[in-house]
Amino acid sequence: MSHLANLLTLLSLFCGFASVVFSLEQRFSLAAWALIASMVLDGIDGQVARRSTSSSTFGRELDSLADAVCFGVAPAILGYGCIYHRFHLWAILALFIYLSCSIIRLAYYNVTPKEKMAWFFYGLPTTASGGLLASFVLVYMGHAAFPPEGAFLFLVFALSVLMVSRVRYLNLDGLRSVMKQGFWLVILAGLVLFFFSPGLAIFSVLALYVVIGPFLAAKVS
Repeated sequence: MSHLANLLTLLSLFCGFASVVFSLEQRFSLAAWALIASMVLDGIDGQVARRSTSSSTFGRELDSLADAVCFGVAPAILGYGCIYHRFHLWAILALFIYLSCSIIRLAYYNVTPKEKMAWFFYGLPTTASGGLLASFVLVYMGHAAFPPEGAFLFLVFALSVLMVSRVRYLNLDGLRSVMKQGFWLVILAGLVLFFFSPGLAIFSVLALYVVIGPFLAAKVS
C-alpha cells in the first residue's frame, strides 16, 4: 500500500509539473485542470497512506515535497500568468508570500505528531488552497466580465494567512464523521453543479470548505 501511495504522489507531482508547463505555454485552462487533477490524486494518496500499515517517513516527506511544487509553485505561476499580463510588483509580492506560506505550512505539517492530526489539520491544507486558486482561474476564464485582479490578490492574501494560522480544518475522515449524510449531500450538489459549470462547482465546494471548515472542526473535541 505504501508503494501505491508513493506512486499516486508522483502522479500528482506530474500533474503539477504539467500545470507549470501549460502555464508557460499560456494554456491556462489546461493548467488549472492539471492542478485540480493533482489535488484529486493527492486526496486519494492521503487516503491510501492513512490505511497503509507500512507508511513511512520517506512517503510523508515525498508527499510534502510534491505538494510544494503542485500547490505552492504551480498555482502561483498559473495565477500570475493568467491574470497579470505584464510586470506587476504587487502581484509578484503577494504570490511570493503565498508560496512562502505554503512551504511553511508543509514544514510545520512534517514536524507535527501524527496523533494530533487524526481528524483535522492545523492551518488550511495547501491542497485546498492550490485547488481554490486553480478553480478561481477557471471561473475567470469562463466569465470575461469578472473583475479578477483585486479579488485575486485578496484571495491570495487570505489563503496565505489561513495556511500558516492555527485554525483547524477537518480532513476527509473528519468531514465524513462530523457531517455524516450532509457530507454526501454537499458532494452530490457539487456534482450537479459540475454538470453545468465545472469550474464554478469546484470553486464553490472548496470555498465552502474554507469558510465553514473551522466551525465544523470545533465540533471535534
